Amino acid sequence: MIDSFQFSSLPEIMFGKGKRNALPAAVTAIGNKVLLLTGSSSIHNLGHGEEIILGLKKANVELCHEVIAHEPSPSVVDQIVKKHRGDGVQVVVAVGGGSVMDAGKAISAMIPVEGSIRQYLEGVGEKEHPGTKIPFIAMPTTSGTGSEMTKNAVISEVGEQGFKKSLRHRNFVPELAIIDPEMMLSCPARLTASSGMDAFTQLLESYVSTRANPMTDALALQGLKQIKKYLLRAFLEGEQNLEARSGMALAAMFSGITLAHAGLGLVHGFASSLGGFHDIPHGVVCGSLMAPVFAHTIDNLIDQPDDPAMQKLIIVSKVFADFKYKKEVEYLQAFKEKLIHITNLLEIPRLSEFGFKEEFISKIVENTSHKSHPVILTEEQMSDALKRRI
Repeated sequence: MIDSFQFSSLPEIMFGKGKRNALPAAVTAIGNKVLLLTGSSSIHNLGHGEEIILGLKKANVELCHEVIAHEPSPSVVDQIVKKHRGDGVQVVVAVGGGSVMDAGKAISAMIPVEGSIRQYLEGVGEKEHPGTKIPFIAMPTTSGTGSEMTKNAVISEVGEQGFKKSLRHRNFVPELAIIDPEMMLSCPARLTASSGMDAFTQLLESYVSTRANPMTDALALQGLKQIKKYLLRAFLEGEQNLEARSGMALAAMFSGITLAHAGLGLVHGFASSLGGFHDIPHGVVCGSLMAPVFAHTIDNLIDQPDDPAMQKLIIVSKVFADFKYKKEVEYLQAFKEKLIHITNLLEIPRLSEFGFKEEFISKIVENTSHKSHPVILTEEQMSDALKRRI
C-alpha cells in the first residue's frame, strides 16, 4: 500500500547547453524593466556574464543591477527592496549561486508589500505574507542548493541572536528556471566542492526523510547516481568537463525538488544553527558534517533492517560501492568510509577554519533540530559529529 502524498507546482524548466540565450525573450514576454541580481564576481568571471547583459540590452530591456556578496540578510534585502520599490520593476532575474537565488526570491516577494522582510520570516516575524510578488526568473551558476526549484528564500543574520530562517509561500516558486551547464564551467573548484556536497546532502536527507514519497524517492535516487558519477569529476575537471557539469546541475535541480517535498534532516538542522551563530558558508557546514552525522545515523539503525530508512541507506551504499561485498553491513561500512574519503578529496574545510571552537558545541546542539531525520541522535552523538570536524 502506497501512503498518500502531495506534490506541488514547479517552475517552467529550461535545461541544457546554451539555454541561457533564452533569457532575453523570457524577460520581454513579461516586461521591459528588469532588476538583475548577481554574485559579487559571477557576472564578470563567468565567460557568459557580459553576454547575458548585452543580450538583455539588445532586447531593449531597462536594466538595474544589484550585487549579492554574501548569504542574504534582512538588512541587505530591505535595502535593495527600498531602493527599487515603486520604480516599476517588472521582472527580477537572479544569476548566481544559492545566495543570489534566495535573495532574488525574497526581493521579488518583498517589493509589492510594506515593511521589513524580518516581519515575514518563519519563526522570527508575526506577519503572514500574502504571496504577491514580482515575476522571478532564476539562472543558477553553481550546482548546489537547488533554490531555483523551491518556494522558500533562506535569510540569515549572524550573531549572538542570529538565525537562518525562510520566507516561504507557494507563489514564490520561480516562474522560470534556466539551467545551463555552461554557466557552471567557471565555478571555482572550492565552491564546486561545497555546493556539490550541499546537493549530495539534500538528496540523501530527502531520500531517507520521514516525509519521503515515491516521487521524491525516484528523483533523489537518480540524483545520487549523478553525484556518484560526476561530483569528483566536476571538482577536478570543472573548467572543461561539460558532461560532469551537466550531471551535477541535474543532481542539484533534483535536490531542490526533493527537499521541497520531502524535507531535510539533521545535517541541515546543524546548518541552520551554525549559520545563524557563526559565519560559516552553508555548503561547508553540509560538506563537513555529512560523514559524521550519517555514520551515527547508520549505527543507530543497523539493528533495524526493516526500517525504511535503513533499507534506503543500503541501496545508497550499493550505489556508491567500489566493490561487491557479501554482506549488507559491509556495504554500509564502506559507505561511511566513502563519505569521509569524498570529504577529504574535495578538501572541505574544517569548522575551526571559520573560528568554531569546542566551547561552542553545547549551544549548537541545544539549538539544532533533527527536522525530518529518520532517527534521533543522542546529544553525545551530535557533539561527537561536531568535534570530528573542528
